[in-house]
Amino acid sequence: MAAQFWYEGSWTDENIKLTGPADHSFWLASMVFDGARAFRRCAPDLELHCQRVLRSADALGLAPDKTAEEIHALALEGIRLFPREAELYIKPMFFTQGAGARHGNGRTAFVLHIYDAPLPGEHEGFSATLSPLRRPAPDMAPTDAKASCLYPNSTRANREAESRGFEAAVMRDPWNNIAEFSMANLWMVKNGVALTPRDNKTFLAGITRWRTMELLNEAGIEAREATISAADLEEADEIFSSGNYGKIVPCTRYENRQLGTGPVGTLARKRYFEWAESTKID
Repeated sequence: MAAQFWYEGSWTDENIKLTGPADHSFWLASMVFDGARAFRRCAPDLELHCQRVLRSADALGLAPDKTAEEIHALALEGIRLFPREAELYIKPMFFTQGAGARHGNGRTAFVLHIYDAPLPGEHEGFSATLSPLRRPAPDMAPTDAKASCLYPNSTRANREAESRGFEAAVMRDPWNNIAEFSMANLWMVKNGVALTPRDNKTFLAGITRWRTMELLNEAGIEAREATISAADLEEADEIFSSGNYGKIVPCTRYENRQLGTGPVGTLARKRYFEWAESTKID
């Protein structure tokens, strides 16, 4: 995997060794990140991702020494190190070095990781199942941050789904509402209306989710938040995901029901990539 890392003022293509057993981030997870995309020199909503990683750092009590503008400039610099046609994942990260058991006594460090990551193809989809695992409530975990400590639970959900022959998990919140897929935001379509779970702060209501809602509404498709139950998903006409890794990807099988690729999800993907062309960096 071709990759570039920026740390302490310089770029390298070697995976940098950043932490050790004494670092708070290594053993107590004081680490946040964000994930943006670049493809064919398009960088959709890159500024918003650079802003969000700072909000995540603040939510976790870190003390970042970079501004959103500085992170954005570094990301653009890194994108240009790759071929023009490259499909890239852009991952700015803040983490605590040192500090023992109290991260407030340590140093907040920054690293930027950019690497080749091909986007799913237009006709690729995935299967999903309802997970027995749930997203935590806001008073149980830093759900207002894209914090690394939240992801082991999502990985557990995915692993359990895979053990039953599915590729992704659908997670509920503590009150039995649908929250999201384990690794992306969730959309369902019923009678031509696109619905995504209401942002109740138990999951990260993503930037691509917001952009998808805007683009569908501009295209004349009603797209809005709603409280969604497991029963609603069973009756959905379409289900698809939105997120930075795959952007818009159809869920082609939910539980034992074949869904295929539906017209609203197809339109959402088409509109997204058309809009992304307006974000070329040079």
